[in-house]
Amino acid sequence: MQLPINIDYSGKVVVITGAGGLICGAMARAFAQSGAKVAALDLNEDAVKKLADELKSEGFICEGYRANVLDPDTLEQVHQAVLSDLGPCDILVNGAGGNNPRATTDNEYQHEAKEGGKTFFDLQADGVDFVFKLNFQGTLLPTQTFARDMAENKAGCILNISSMNAYTPLTKIPAYSAAKAGISNFTQWLATHFAGTGIRCNAIAPGFLVSAQNYKLLFNEDGSPTERSAKILNGTPMGRFVDASELLGATLFLCDNRAASAITGVVLPIDCGFAAYSGV
Repeated sequence: MQLPINIDYSGKVVVITGAGGLICGAMARAFAQSGAKVAALDLNEDAVKKLADELKSEGFICEGYRANVLDPDTLEQVHQAVLSDLGPCDILVNGAGGNNPRATTDNEYQHEAKEGGKTFFDLQADGVDFVFKLNFQGTLLPTQTFARDMAENKAGCILNISSMNAYTPLTKIPAYSAAKAGISNFTQWLATHFAGTGIRCNAIAPGFLVSAQNYKLLFNEDGSPTERSAKILNGTPMGRFVDASELLGATLFLCDNRAASAITGVVLPIDCGFAAYSGV
């Protein structure tokens, strides 16, 4: 993979949650190619083991670990394994997150609801609770676990994954939008809280990417774009979706203590201009 910028991360230990997915898997590869020792964490152990094996076969340093970001005990077990295998954490990327069908409505507007469809009034409390836990606690708990290394070393960087939903909530996904707004707020809180320890905390807010999570919202069964896709692209000045590779430049930049030494508490949109367009 060709990197968008060249930053030397040799000797740095980078822990990435959600590394079994599209976005964070690409981040893991980018950090490894930049010389870092990468700990790839995911609930899907097969995915991160495969990623680690691929990177190691190419001469890079990466270890894959099964991790449940909602379980403090298993996170600490992984923490101890990372300490033994790679060393203390220098950079933490909180990439685990996602939505759930139980927290999603079928229609954009209540007055358009059809009989038998799932409306706002049908959202399941356990589904909403799961989305909030996965996104917010799934960021808080790994930070509690791995940022201890940074605090002891008086240096480090935390990168959270917010979303354009955090700026303007999208229809159909109220819990996910609100949870990501919480991540943006939490990023600022962490930046302030850790300001005197040498730890910086920022976030990126990706725009619309095509992934396994949202494919059915963006494309019909025959592969044609949905009405929702048309709305997205019409509201995006660049007229296209964001590619996962386009998040890597900002990621590598924000996590570098030389290039971004005075940047903390920032949530950077990477959205092909979506947030800038008023619709007219």
